Amino acid sequence: MKRTLTAFLFFFLVCLPGFPQQDPVTSQYMFNVLTYNPGIAGTSGMICATALNRQQWVGFKGAPSTTVFNVSAPVSLFKRKHGVGLSIEADNVGFDKDLNLQGIYTYLVDMNIGKLGIGVSLGMLSKTLEPEWYIPDGDEFTPPDQDPLIPVSKENFIAFDAGFGLYLLADRYYAALSATHINQPKIKYAKEGGGDVTTYVSRHYYLTAGYNIQMRNPSFELLPSAFAYSDGKVLQFNVTSLVRYNKKVWGGVSYRAGDALIGIVGFELYNGLRIGYSYDFPLSDIRKSTSGSHEFMVNYCFDLSLGRSPMRYKSIRFL
Repeated sequence: MKRTLTAFLFFFLVCLPGFPQQDPVTSQYMFNVLTYNPGIAGTSGMICATALNRQQWVGFKGAPSTTVFNVSAPVSLFKRKHGVGLSIEADNVGFDKDLNLQGIYTYLVDMNIGKLGIGVSLGMLSKTLEPEWYIPDGDEFTPPDQDPLIPVSKENFIAFDAGFGLYLLADRYYAALSATHINQPKIKYAKEGGGDVTTYVSRHYYLTAGYNIQMRNPSFELLPSAFAYSDGKVLQFNVTSLVRYNKKVWGGVSYRAGDALIGIVGFELYNGLRIGYSYDFPLSDIRKSTSGSHEFMVNYCFDLSLGRSPMRYKSIRFL
């Protein structure tokens, strides 16, 4: 099984070409799985909520800013196990302000090797454009209102959006494959002088996997993982290695190919509340204009029947 997952990951990384993504990037992807893979809902057997805020390229005007909130829970219906969830993602980049709201359903299957979640997400994608143009002095510069393809006023469009995901959770490893925007939502903006311009949101594909390696000292665990995503034309991927102490404190590094070197730290409070922070040090030329990227995460999982988060964990997965 591990060889199959490794081969699949290698094929995904090597065979797909790449350029910039439309979906926002998060460094603590292990806490943000529900946003891009509905198959995870309910697989932990607990109610889980996560809030995440990312300030990318601090100091760079119009830099991306992303806020995420998601919650999921297991449910039993007709003597079957299911998962339900809600994901809200707000992403601001320059003139563009996006809001993605998704309702999630997952069918859970108990297998010999672990638990498989088969999930779908259905919701809406709201895209708002609020342009603020600065035109330098000089006759050689054309004002935006003289070009019918350049928006000069606020535009908003709402479209149906859907996703699909598979999530396999075992005692020592996890693996997941998913796609967002599977219907490739069409977005229409009005043109100056009448008519409209139609564009679309590309379908995105995600693959992630991780493993739990118990070290000689039983208090320490090594948690390597990989995360890759592509719109079929572009590819980006992360490789991450975290060390966790006593199931309560973790830290490590991640590398996003061609983009950033990332430091990650986190800890769990006595009541099961988890807090994480990551810092991206940019490796591209944009580092000349920014002090880096900051990401904050808060996560809480609890068993409704117990009213508290369990003290023991069976797998590498945090959610």
